[in-house]
Amino acid sequence: MERAIKSIIKKPITLQCLLSQCSIDSRKSMLLLSLPIIVFIFSFPIGQYPISLEQLIKILISKVVPIEHTWPATLDIVVFQIRLPRIIAAMLVGLALSTSGAVYQGMFKNPLVSPDILGASAGSAFGAALAIYFSFGILGIQVMSFLFGLTAVFLTYVISNKIRHDAILTLVMAGIVVGTLFSSGTSLIKYIADPFDKLPAITFWLMGSLSSINSRDVYISIIPIFAGLIPLYLLRWHLNVLSLGEEEARALGVDTSRLRLLVILCSTLMTASAVSISGIIGWIGLIIPHLARMLTGPNYKDLLPASIFIGSSYLLLVDDIARGLASAEIPLGIITSLVGAPFFIYLLSKTPRRWT
Repeated sequence: MERAIKSIIKKPITLQCLLSQCSIDSRKSMLLLSLPIIVFIFSFPIGQYPISLEQLIKILISKVVPIEHTWPATLDIVVFQIRLPRIIAAMLVGLALSTSGAVYQGMFKNPLVSPDILGASAGSAFGAALAIYFSFGILGIQVMSFLFGLTAVFLTYVISNKIRHDAILTLVMAGIVVGTLFSSGTSLIKYIADPFDKLPAITFWLMGSLSSINSRDVYISIIPIFAGLIPLYLLRWHLNVLSLGEEEARALGVDTSRLRLLVILCSTLMTASAVSISGIIGWIGLIIPHLARMLTGPNYKDLLPASIFIGSSYLLLVDDIARGLASAEIPLGIITSLVGAPFFIYLLSKTPRRWT
């Protein structure tokens, strides 16, 4: 991976003018850093099993400093085996989708691009639906979802390379075709599935949920998510150049083909990993980069970290609403759609020049 990153840059890039335009001030930096910490702490008491903030503090401290246990042993199980894995998973999925959306919007130079533009979500949905149809276990569903998400993007990339045309346009068109094919396959599986058993399970998975998350899911997903996140974070300086266009990027010494391939690979790893454990959760990869751009500007030096912090906090807040608003848990995809659609219209009306 290190060789691939180094080989992208043929000569040093002099972008001092570009990179010095959008540095965020210390107050915004503190806000972005503190936001996920605050949401993380205050997410523990939320749920059907009540936990006071005082009990939570004592439980967390007891893992570091030996203190007297004045709370039921059940609370330890709730905090460390149920809510902690779910909270971490929500933050991982949120940062994966928001980061993928941010880099794709820059690479495709289009504010309407989301992480499923190349068919990753459609492929993952097909893999999960197929696994549910054949009665695979939770692990089998996650593995099938992850593998088919990677397969969909691989097919998109292969098809786009066979068409000698504009590289960005062919990627988008191939992604639409591949995504449509996998979506049709998912619809076919739903049509032939048992309406009393398999069909409800497939439908609920497609709406997105973190209700069945455990520690194993976190361990499985954290490796590919960070394997995709770290290279993108290290290359965030050059994502500015890629967003300028092919000719400008090549003039500055960037190997655009290799950089684009690395961006697609890393984003696909994150998106497929996130979807495999959470199902389809829309709008995060679309609206969070816009919100981050409002705070930091278009410079990826600040935009990418902002997308990470805001995305992880946002999905955790949505999950808190999903498990605390009613007695029956609400699918995450429903909440993100209800919040995302009107909020996206608001963002577009308030930031019409962010892309110019």
